[in-house]
Amino acid sequence: MKTLPASLQAHLDDGTTTLAWCWKISRADGEVMGFTDHDQTLTFSHTDFEPDSGFAASEIRGGADLSVDSQDAEGVLTSDRITEADILDGRWDNATVEVWRVNWNATGQRVLIRRGSIGELRRGRMSFVAEVRSMAHVLGQTVGRAFQGTCDAALGDGRCGVTISDPAFSGTGSVTDVLRDRAFTVSGINSFAGGWFAFGLLEWITGANAGKQAEVMLHDKASSIVTLTLLGAPVYGIAPGDGFSIQAGCDKRSSTCQTKFANIANFRGFPHIPGQDTVIRYAKSDGGHDGAVL
Repeated sequence: MKTLPASLQAHLDDGTTTLAWCWKISRADGEVMGFTDHDQTLTFSHTDFEPDSGFAASEIRGGADLSVDSQDAEGVLTSDRITEADILDGRWDNATVEVWRVNWNATGQRVLIRRGSIGELRRGRMSFVAEVRSMAHVLGQTVGRAFQGTCDAALGDGRCGVTISDPAFSGTGSVTDVLRDRAFTVSGINSFAGGWFAFGLLEWITGANAGKQAEVMLHDKASSIVTLTLLGAPVYGIAPGDGFSIQAGCDKRSSTCQTKFANIANFRGFPHIPGQDTVIRYAKSDGGHDGAVL
């Protein structure tokens, strides 16, 4: 149950209210923005809540159980603060959100309705709808390790131990020709075998996507022509001459850890865990019954 400030409660009891919704959004890149459905800028908590921002809210849905409460915030892509490029670039993903109910005539009279984060983001041609999830969604996240055949460490992190900056596992290159929105031929990494960078990480150094990272899906080499295919198309178009750095990929299998990285001592999976076929095995009269591994 919300406890309202005495001044706000008195305003509500008066019968004639001047209320507005305000959203304070803190993105992962450090950008803090304030929006309101009022027609003038409101200021409190060192944040300016701007009108005409393209934000409008749906009803708040909540329950007494542990289900994830949510609210939808809808906006238009023509807003100066909310751009299509930022949405596609993931700048709004998992941004923290504070939803306030404010007396726009006296902003000191306000109450924090909920705190959460931006979840599913649905985009159209001229608008978007962002789902504001309550903190209960954290309860649905997996905590701890999972028993699985493949490794659950990130290549090059402290648990893995591979020095990913080693020239044997990384390189730099540039785009020579664009084949599709996420496939292109490159130069500079011809000394590496085909498939070496599949499942790896590419970071753009120059060009419109400079500073952005992308996952590599395919690394093909036919004679002297090297082709890279990204898992997803970049926000901005790729152009010949765009420079990048690239890291070797890992498919998380124990055989790859041994042969490609010589790092089987740090393998974080369980390659000998019984598979699903173990469940449907049955006793047979023939065959070896000496207690050896099946």
